[in-house]
Amino acid sequence: MFKFLNPQYLFQLLSPCLLCEIGTREKYSLCKECWEQLPWLKQTIQRNDQSVLVACHYVYPINRIIQQFKYEQKLHYQTLLAEVLQQLKFPKVQAIVPMPISKQRLTERGFNQSLLLANLLSKQLKIPVWQPVQRLNEHSQKGLSRLERFENIEQQFVALTQEKRRYRRVLIIDDVITTGSSIHALSQALKQLGCTSIHASCLAAASSTSY
Repeated sequence: MFKFLNPQYLFQLLSPCLLCEIGTREKYSLCKECWEQLPWLKQTIQRNDQSVLVACHYVYPINRIIQQFKYEQKLHYQTLLAEVLQQLKFPKVQAIVPMPISKQRLTERGFNQSLLLANLLSKQLKIPVWQPVQRLNEHSQKGLSRLERFENIEQQFVALTQEKRRYRRVLIIDDVITTGSSIHALSQALKQLGCTSIHASCLAAASSTSY
């Protein structure tokens, strides 16, 4: 009886699923069926000699949710996406490092999507968010070879050596992994700051045939 008087329960009962808009919200803003039908992967994959723990395949509907969150400022999706990440079994780390974006991207978008997710994850895991690496403005990759593109990306990440806090075991958080070059470049910068155990996790992985 008291369950029906709970405001949160009443809200869920009266609020439709964010995806199908038919079922009743049961889990993380989705109905049970939509939650179970997300394109789950929950595996560690290899990209660019980097092991990355990934929650989903980058296909519908998770790709559309991420796109709306990232490019259309649908920030109400951040709780859902953080819960998707939390379905993974993370290693024991001392801090979470969100994938940095350049000042140019931050001005265009208004927020760093990885930082928003990292902040929510930080509360659940009870470990701090650490941002010791700056990302410089991105340059055009047009006309560059594969090796030149990787080198170009690595040059974008600059370790902030004046950072007083130092952690050895960290978890990188990003939204989508394609080639893995950004995670690799960030890992190299973190090693300059003394990190010895660097893990990475992403919401979704694009197919290796899509790039």
